[in-house]
Amino acid sequence: MAIQLAHYRFSSEAYHRLAETGILPPDARVELIDGEILEMSPIGRRHKVCVDRLTNFFAPALVGRAIVRIQSSIVLADGQEPEPDVALLRFRPDFYASMEETPADVLLVVEVADTSLEYDRRTKAPLYARFGIPELWIADLTRERLLVYREPTPQGYASTQVLAPGESISPLAFPALQMSV
Repeated sequence: MAIQLAHYRFSSEAYHRLAETGILPPDARVELIDGEILEMSPIGRRHKVCVDRLTNFFAPALVGRAIVRIQSSIVLADGQEPEPDVALLRFRPDFYASMEETPADVLLVVEVADTSLEYDRRTKAPLYARFGIPELWIADLTRERLLVYREPTPQGYASTQVLAPGESISPLAFPALQMSV
């Protein structure tokens, strides 16, 4: 007979208390998905370079128009705090100091996948779609391509596009901002 292991689900408040009390070390690479604390893959050189390039592209172009959040959590709901590599949030002059962002504030999420492609596609993409995040890009470093997900539904994204190096893309929220893959 198989033994069913119980999973303990953490609220966002409990998750943050674990960090504040030092149970989760400050440098822990974890995120809260479906109430579970999941360890994230280590960041390698190619991953860092990709995130730096994205930051260099988005940050100057979107000053005062969006908040470019780098490798930091976004709050989707209680127990749902993924840490995308890049997130574009609706601009607020207080940078969300007085309140947490909501899924409606998230314009674009970018995940950089060096070793995490299956996790990003099978776990994070459905999560983002379920919460109505309008657009997800996954930079697949192994195959040198950009996976673009749009039209979120509760079952996942209805539209998927695969872009190769040299092709161009614009975020839905900023159609005049064109980037080469």
